[in-house]
Amino acid sequence: MEKTQAYQCLGTNDPLPELIQRTNKYLLDLRLTKWITQKQYELLTHKPGTPLRPIISGLKHPTIKVSKFLDDLLRPLFDKMAQETTVTSGFELVKKLQKWSILNMNQNTIFCTIDVVDLYTMIPQVERVLCLKKMLDYLKLKKVNGLRTETIIRLSRFVMQNNYFAYDGQFYHQIRGGAMGSPLTLTMANCYMFFFERRIAKQIKNSGGLYFRYIDDLFIVVNWPVRHLLKQIDKWKNFDENIKLNPNINSFATFLDLYMESCDGVLFTTVYQKPSYEPYYLPFNSIHPLHMKKNIPFTILLRVIRYCSTFQTYLDEREKLRMALLLNKYPNKLIEEQFNNVLLKCNIDQPLTNSNYSKYRQIVIDSPMKQKVSIDYEAVMFIHFTYCSTMKTFPAKFHLLWNKYFEESPINEVRPILGTRNVKNIHRRLAFNM
Repeated sequence: MEKTQAYQCLGTNDPLPELIQRTNKYLLDLRLTKWITQKQYELLTHKPGTPLRPIISGLKHPTIKVSKFLDDLLRPLFDKMAQETTVTSGFELVKKLQKWSILNMNQNTIFCTIDVVDLYTMIPQVERVLCLKKMLDYLKLKKVNGLRTETIIRLSRFVMQNNYFAYDGQFYHQIRGGAMGSPLTLTMANCYMFFFERRIAKQIKNSGGLYFRYIDDLFIVVNWPVRHLLKQIDKWKNFDENIKLNPNINSFATFLDLYMESCDGVLFTTVYQKPSYEPYYLPFNSIHPLHMKKNIPFTILLRVIRYCSTFQTYLDEREKLRMALLLNKYPNKLIEEQFNNVLLKCNIDQPLTNSNYSKYRQIVIDSPMKQKVSIDYEAVMFIHFTYCSTMKTFPAKFHLLWNKYFEESPINEVRPILGTRNVKNIHRRLAFNM
């Protein structure tokens, strides 16, 4: 806290009761002046009696509903605006990097990752709000889902200026930056970075390189001399006094969960695991539906094939995964079955070998990812039940009884979908009440 000077100590005076009153009064004033609707007012106000926890987490904070409402409103706009310069997964980066490397990678290729220091706390609150206005102006929007942009700016300013928490018996007011527990903070930081990085992204693109960002981590791959890149980074550091850049340049790099390297002008990639990684997955003997457990070896091996550019690294990662799953009580038969299902889902009916690995890996990479299916809530009925080991045959029995008794009934036009809830054991109850 002393490092960034972003927090003001308020002593032992609890600011939350007064903040609740100010939040509700502020929203009422907006309602009376017709800046927000009655429905939005009821949605955003902090209800009396809601238990408060004056800690860094934003849960139960008086402004959390406003923050989440604004984030749901604005994040899709940002995602669309910045889709060319942002990545959200290592798989996205693999595909873009692989495509770029075919024509551009050579022995002079260097990787650069840049960490933005203290992004959440270093951007002043006024600048955060202004960058939202800048985004709305950039997109030429006067309203978003019927809400005027002026109202969005007012609510955003209120959320930013009212972040409090308790630590070591003292209450603190955040006077710089945004709270990490507030949903709107991430969108504001992303938005600020978008306008900061535009000149950098354009410069890298014009020179034939690649530029991407994930929140406060920048990724660059170019065919520049190291000295020239360092000179450019020194210039970028002067773009904005609030943004501090910490670069790392080499012939290899780690970004998200991907390791990548230029081996004599040839791209090499594999899975990257942080030093703090532990081989712990959902234990097979836990009280969870079987399909959840089956999905773990399937999805992790899918990632291994997508990331590993050579057959040997694929074998190494596959066996590391197998050992981790065995340590978590997964039967070897189930592991092998799910490993085979990865290939079958991509219409590959042969085992992977050194000679066919590159060909079949490309098929896996190019296989379309499962799209989110829209749900017709008038034609679907959701049924949830508490899952335990004695209930594992319940879904099959339910569908048999449904078809038996409702096959000729008009109600059969409604499709039942069964979902599970976790058992309310003492561990979950204690975790919920912490």
